[in-house]
Amino acid sequence: MTTTTFPTPMQWTDNKRYLWPLGALVLTLPLIGTFAYQATGWAVMLWIGFFIFYGLIPLADKLLGEDNANPPDAVMPALAADSYYRWALFASIPVYVTVWVYMLWFATTVEMPWYGWLGCAFTLGIGCGLAINIGHELGHQTSPLERFLAKFVLAPGAYGHFYTEHNRGHHTRVATPEDPATSRFGETFYEFLPRCIVGSFKSAWEIEAKRLKREGKSVWHYSNDNLQTWAMTLGFWASITVWLGWPALAMAVVAAVYGGSLLEVVNYLEHYGLKRQKRADGGYERCQPHHSWNSNHVVTNVLLYHLQRHSDHHANPTRGYQTLRNFDDVPRLPSGYAAMVLIAYFPPIWFRLMDPKVVDHFKGDMRKANIKPSMREAVIAKYSAAA
Repeated sequence: MTTTTFPTPMQWTDNKRYLWPLGALVLTLPLIGTFAYQATGWAVMLWIGFFIFYGLIPLADKLLGEDNANPPDAVMPALAADSYYRWALFASIPVYVTVWVYMLWFATTVEMPWYGWLGCAFTLGIGCGLAINIGHELGHQTSPLERFLAKFVLAPGAYGHFYTEHNRGHHTRVATPEDPATSRFGETFYEFLPRCIVGSFKSAWEIEAKRLKREGKSVWHYSNDNLQTWAMTLGFWASITVWLGWPALAMAVVAAVYGGSLLEVVNYLEHYGLKRQKRADGGYERCQPHHSWNSNHVVTNVLLYHLQRHSDHHANPTRGYQTLRNFDDVPRLPSGYAAMVLIAYFPPIWFRLMDPKVVDHFKGDMRKANIKPSMREAVIAKYSAAA
């Protein structure tokens, strides 16, 4: 682990402290397109947020590089307790909900061609995807308020099951063949996506069914976390439909579908090919930092509340985003998530870039890798012969 040293802990400052509110600001990307469209009359401007996300943000990651610094151990308790970071995260919630409502209003009240409508839907979908990450951070905290807000922020994008499945499913099975949200070596994103979506919904329902059964309750009990978040989604979508009509619901659905796919492509790249090994008793070893792909690219780490420091997150799931650490000896992505998401959409480029990294991580012993079942024997034979 790389640790930045200072003469005394009191002299240490978080060099990203005043950048964290940018995580709320990036949620306003869809608004840029609407303002530009109103100023120019060019419907193509409604795609500006989309191109900023996939173009300018990866470029900024490249230009500004990485931040490998870690807070000293002595300041970690105070850093974790600093309410500034909590409120920097809370600020993103009203921003997201306001933008979500405004975009649906704009798209149903302002005349535009079909490709302008799609620009609104896809840029709003990026907002839905970013909001899932906010729900992710809130859902890992222990206070009832933050857990409620996690469900609330997941509701407009219809991804409430993530609250249950991620915390009690993915974090339990991560980097194993049994985890639907862990991608396999040789598996394209387009193969992973339906497997992950179906498996995650099924897992979320089964997790709550087992919990409620232990408490002597029906799976349909009102305390079912899935039902609670789905009810919030129904409330959001019904309200917007009553107010703005069916076209608003259509856009909400398109944005939710795209936002969910954005979350799942991030899942795809976070553990690609990595696998926890089994112990002598048949169970899996404890999740360690080397079971996740890590990135320290500063721009996307700020915009995503240190999500890219995924190695420490899985090793210490309740640790707040501001205290997540960098490790030197973990698998490392060649760029930040914004660029890697775009690469994942093109399997030949993805495989050419990432497969050698998986092989290097396991030092050529691909028996230890999480490989797509239909090609497992061929992959192991190929790299055994090469060795």
